[in-house]
Amino acid sequence: MNTVNGGISFWYAQDGTPAPREPLPGDTSADVCIVGGGYTGLWTAYYLKKAVPFLNITVLEARFCGYGASGRNGGWLYNGIAGRDRYARLHGHEAAVRLQRAMNDTVGEVVRVADGEGIDADIHRGGVLEIAHTPAQLARLKAFHAVEIAFGEKERELLGARETAERIRVTGAVASSWTPHGARLHPVKLVKGLAAAVEALGVTVHESTPVTEIRPKHAVTPYGTVRAPYVLRCTEGFTASLKGRRRTWLPMNSSMIVTEPLPESVWAEIGWEGREALGDMAHAYMYAQRTADGRIAIGGRGVPYRFGSRTDNDGRTHPATVEELREILVRFFPRLAGTAVDHAWSGVLGVPRDWCATVTLDRSTGLGWAGGYVGSGVATSNLAARTLRDLIQQDSGQSGPTDLTALPWVGHKVRTWEPEPLRWLGVRTLYAAYRHADRRESTTHTPTTARLATWADRISGRH
Repeated sequence: MNTVNGGISFWYAQDGTPAPREPLPGDTSADVCIVGGGYTGLWTAYYLKKAVPFLNITVLEARFCGYGASGRNGGWLYNGIAGRDRYARLHGHEAAVRLQRAMNDTVGEVVRVADGEGIDADIHRGGVLEIAHTPAQLARLKAFHAVEIAFGEKERELLGARETAERIRVTGAVASSWTPHGARLHPVKLVKGLAAAVEALGVTVHESTPVTEIRPKHAVTPYGTVRAPYVLRCTEGFTASLKGRRRTWLPMNSSMIVTEPLPESVWAEIGWEGREALGDMAHAYMYAQRTADGRIAIGGRGVPYRFGSRTDNDGRTHPATVEELREILVRFFPRLAGTAVDHAWSGVLGVPRDWCATVTLDRSTGLGWAGGYVGSGVATSNLAARTLRDLIQQDSGQSGPTDLTALPWVGHKVRTWEPEPLRWLGVRTLYAAYRHADRRESTTHTPTTARLATWADRISGRH
């Protein structure tokens, strides 16, 4: 069987693309205009409409809801948030602990809403298991585990090689760290269900309506302009397509493959009965899940960036990237050497220059935004949406400050990315350095992180 390459994602191939919603019919007005029909935009519409039912809310989506990262991601609903360590340095340890606790609670919040709205998104709360293969990875794993404990994750467990194998038999795994604050899900089933729930509440959703420019009280499209006191930018990796926003967030590519359904005899060898989300401590890390229908979906960076902050259209993935992901799959599970890869696809995620997720409402202009999730947006988008809700209610005088509006990521300012060709050269060089560092660590078996990776972290702003 030939591998399907592109076609948006396997999740859409499995669940079907949605029936198209009507584009914007012309100039109109709203109380709140949300640009972007992914998780961030839909969650924001959901919570705002729930809080203030009389609000006139319009969502504008360039293609269809979930076309971007929300319909292409790895299905990791987990408590990671980009930039927590930097927020601890800027605002103090306790402020970052509050942010982490909010993320821990967010996993349960998504599950609660999905249950309450009748959204069957194949959610399984098995937590997240992150493994180490080499001495250097083991050292990073232990340091990572200690830091997570220091930020309040008392339920986290550090597992040795035998305990790790009891959960999942990954060849060569020497240790792992497990948190209960995570779940596996089907991304498209979640985004479809959320879009339907938002419409049922009375939110207007226009698809096939690309926004070309956002300015105070205006969202401009080829079909007309929506005027609203609040205009919220929820475009994540596609932000660079907006006028004046090419250097705001870098659209980082991430790619995935999914196997054919595996027989029970293979699962008996692999284990993975807990359906944990699976990651590792490599610099060019991987992420994977055991799907509800018995496949393995696994992802990684591939070609990290396209010149000029360009984004792809249909998710087509370079053959070399497909092969790299297959090699990771077989290295983890040699038993799968002859297993067919049914589908490969790619998408983009938003990366700020300092790798810090942010949520902001400019009270002087009514412009708001959230994103820069750096790959952890399935859960972070929900926290961002509830925070945007609270910020708008506070600004409009409907409520005062809340615990969410006081979190340290609110209002964080990030400098822009370098112009081309520096942006392209920098990103490609950094990820080449990460891959070289992974190869060196796997062959030299040194217990310390490769200097090249440490250098790359400093230059990129990741740490």
